[in-house]
Amino acid sequence: MANPEEELDMNPPNREPQEEEEEVEELNGEEEEDDYEGEDDDDTESKSQTREGRPSVDRIKAESLFRRMRAAPVPVRVHDVIIKGNEKTKDHIIEAELEAAREATTLQELLEASRVANSNLRALDIFDSVNITLDSGPPELPGTTNVVIELVESKSPLTGQIGVYTKAQARSSSLEASLKYKNIFGYGDIWDGSIVHGYDNSAEVALGMYLPRFRGLSTPFTSRLYLSTQDWLKFSSYKERSLGLSLGLLSSKYHELVYTIAWRNLIDPSRAASVSIRRQLGHSLFSALKYTFKYDQRNSYLRPTSGYAFISTSQIGGLAPDSRSLRFLKQEIDLRYAVPFGFYNAALNFGVSGGVSFPWGSGYQNRPSSVPERFFLGGNSLPLCSLGGPSALWGFKTRGLGPNEPRRKGDNERDFVGGDAAVTAFADLSFDLPVRWLRERGIHGHVFASAGNMAKLSENEFRNFTAPKFLDTFRTSVGAGIVLPTSVFRMELNYCHILKKQEHDKARSGVCVTFSASS
Repeated sequence: MANPEEELDMNPPNREPQEEEEEVEELNGEEEEDDYEGEDDDDTESKSQTREGRPSVDRIKAESLFRRMRAAPVPVRVHDVIIKGNEKTKDHIIEAELEAAREATTLQELLEASRVANSNLRALDIFDSVNITLDSGPPELPGTTNVVIELVESKSPLTGQIGVYTKAQARSSSLEASLKYKNIFGYGDIWDGSIVHGYDNSAEVALGMYLPRFRGLSTPFTSRLYLSTQDWLKFSSYKERSLGLSLGLLSSKYHELVYTIAWRNLIDPSRAASVSIRRQLGHSLFSALKYTFKYDQRNSYLRPTSGYAFISTSQIGGLAPDSRSLRFLKQEIDLRYAVPFGFYNAALNFGVSGGVSFPWGSGYQNRPSSVPERFFLGGNSLPLCSLGGPSALWGFKTRGLGPNEPRRKGDNERDFVGGDAAVTAFADLSFDLPVRWLRERGIHGHVFASAGNMAKLSENEFRNFTAPKFLDTFRTSVGAGIVLPTSVFRMELNYCHILKKQEHDKARSGVCVTFSASS
């Protein structure tokens, strides 16, 4: 996508009188041309010299304006916003992005507001090109300007893509295909359908809609209808099927508010589930409001070398008058910090994340929490890339640690049932390798350490919780490896050594290859 600043013409050339005369001639026909035939050659030569001198005059005016802008604010007022090229898109969708430009009182403010508007219009993903220029206002209104927006709407509103992805907290890769139709009704609306099939037998079919402006609200509105299946038989002896609707009520740079309602069904085709899992099999209603605050000032998502990030997620479930509605409170936080060392592009990244989930309502102390809302650690996501809450530990398999129970008699396997509280921490020291070819491609080395633990709090287990016992059962791992970053994901070839694990944990020391997309 082109830089909006490159598109913004701060001093477009004004329409010259000669150009206006030529247009008049074209409109009036040959009669006007006959009137000019009688003019002598001296007049023609004078006009030619005038045209030759105009570029230097314009250049002098532009240099003078730049000097004024550097010295002090240049007062200006927007007289009008002129939109061109929107054959389908409604004017108010475009004008909404120019509100800051209309309120600008100086040329500096106007240029910055136009740059932001250019970027926002491109982000709507319904235009092939966006060009914003500033033209002089009416002669009778000095100190005014017109903002001219020239748009080219997408020639191909229907787009599709297909690919293989690995997401944070994923247990394996998935094949995803999606189809989008843009701006059907001219409101910047985007309609999409997607199909996801995971190599672990998980699947999802979804239909979504996005509106940049909804009933005058300043934030986008999104909705998504989905039918999904999650296969946890290998780890926890159940499958999760959901039919639901998700509504994005608020979405801004730092804040997000989402309401989700879904009819959920947990089943056990293997008939080997542990006692805790069997008690939760069957239908339930998931009705929850989720608020997320995210502040990320890191200079990169895949290899941060400076900055910090913080994310907080609060969720309340049970917002439906139904006895089968899952009532729970859930809070997660994640803090990251990157410290540059100033040599070999070295930087130390460290992070701490934690979360707690607990049922609410009558008799909440004696009731178990919902298994899908508990915390599970381990998996092939990378701690450095999985910003959002406790999830990843190097060297531990998916759902490979924490509270567990034996399955039915005759089966030696155990079900990992998750925890109501979880804490993880990591440190990662990255550095350039002493080979130029590798440095030019972003390939670098790193050494790392991670630790984490979970605990059960529901069913009165919080009475048995003690900090010394929780710290004593922490799982830890260390290692080193080579990182191959790309524009869309991060691949690590690591040797990981497990320093501490508990009985029944699924972890091993050795060489492993992991992939993770940026958060």
